[in-house]
Amino acid sequence: MSSNLFSHIETALARDPDSVILETLDGTETRAEALLEAVDRMASLLASLGLKPGERLSAQVDKDAMNVVLYLACLKAGGVYLPLNSGYTDSEIEYFLSDAEPVIHVCTTSRQAGAEAIAARLGGLQVQTLDLDGGSLRAAFEAHTGRFGATVARAPSDLASFLYTSGTTGKPKGAMLTHNNLLSNAQMLTQAWDYSTEDTLLHALPLFHVHGLFVALNLALVNAAKVILLPKYEVEAVLQALPRTRVMMGVPTYYTRLLSEARFDRALTGHMRLFISGSAPLLVETSDQFFERTGQRILERYGMTETGMSCSNPLNGDRRAGSVGPALPGVQARIVSEDGAPSAAGEIGSLQVKGDHVFAGYWKLPEKTASEFTDDGFFVTGDLATLSDDGYVSIVGRGKDLIITGGLNVYPKEIEDVLNDMPGIKESAVIGVPHPDFGEGIVAVLVAEDTLDLDAVKAACRVAMAAFKLPRTWHIVDELPRNTMGKVQKNLLRERFG
Repeated sequence: MSSNLFSHIETALARDPDSVILETLDGTETRAEALLEAVDRMASLLASLGLKPGERLSAQVDKDAMNVVLYLACLKAGGVYLPLNSGYTDSEIEYFLSDAEPVIHVCTTSRQAGAEAIAARLGGLQVQTLDLDGGSLRAAFEAHTGRFGATVARAPSDLASFLYTSGTTGKPKGAMLTHNNLLSNAQMLTQAWDYSTEDTLLHALPLFHVHGLFVALNLALVNAAKVILLPKYEVEAVLQALPRTRVMMGVPTYYTRLLSEARFDRALTGHMRLFISGSAPLLVETSDQFFERTGQRILERYGMTETGMSCSNPLNGDRRAGSVGPALPGVQARIVSEDGAPSAAGEIGSLQVKGDHVFAGYWKLPEKTASEFTDDGFFVTGDLATLSDDGYVSIVGRGKDLIITGGLNVYPKEIEDVLNDMPGIKESAVIGVPHPDFGEGIVAVLVAEDTLDLDAVKAACRVAMAAFKLPRTWHIVDELPRNTMGKVQKNLLRERFG
């Protein structure tokens, strides 16, 4: 079989052509045979528009079944798929398009004028539109009768996609993901989570991110399992869809919002096989509340754009709140100190991973790529973590979030864990900002409940932690800034309170 990821999806779907693969909230179904036919026709259309194997197609479109068809058709035709956040501005899009050099850019009609102006400046870029109920690409697809035929063979090391990292420091970098990267990660997760065609996935995540596209969707498709595709996350829609699903993947915010609904209880969730959380740290408090409400422990896992998933709490076994579990099958994970020596159990160090799932490097940045790998081939994730005696990884924070104050290392998560357990505090973020005396000063940003006694919080902190870890400045905000996947954007907090 070709190493093209779509070849594996195609084989899985062809086993039961009549099985329902995609379903919308209103009950509209797409069966395997119809999906394969649509993908074949779209691949033929893309080829007629000029897409050749190895060339990039970028997409900034709304989430629906046609978004799935576009992605799979790009793979089938041997193209490289570049999904772009629907919230990106025209100036951000111009950077991505100039860097990635796609031959086709697909966007909504509302973004057409901006995209065409960018295309005129760049040259050699074709703009197509795709809306939920129209657009030039949809119209061309509906009129197109051509067939593509055999899926383009690709080598394991050929690119299937690349995604731009969030760019919290410097310009975003394109993380190049090969067919083998994506396939191996789907196979790891199939084994770790015992995923099968019997599963139905509630899909409320975006399709422009590694979590929604390469974890959730790929995992379901390689197993020919049904996906209930929600256009976006809405609590009411999730509550309606849950009775028809067995697996849900989400970010912590999805689960905190469900917990605010009294209807979300054991009666509604008793049939569920698995709730999975990732993309941002899950508070121990949220994990515990979820367990009390449903009798099920959320399975927390760890991954990033450059690697897909690397660690996961076990399907059967001890799912530890506050930990992302052991390394997945086929993944090597280690924690090392600043001098590169292995860290002792429980000691904070740099998390490094190795395996077939690790990306091929950063697009057009060979020196940056080389600097992110060790001499023995481990990828330096940039995350700080600890490793337990029995192999469970716990993420402490990003390396760049480490605060060095008065020459002493302070890990924000240590302070945040203390703060988040205190009455009156809904959540917290701790950052370091320039300080003339200490180098960096510690700032605590709090989201308060209805009442908060800040003096009591400060007094409790003086009891709970060493003096050098105490925040020097405190701010109360209505909410913490987050990106699309729920990660707190500490760079924005540093800009605001620095």
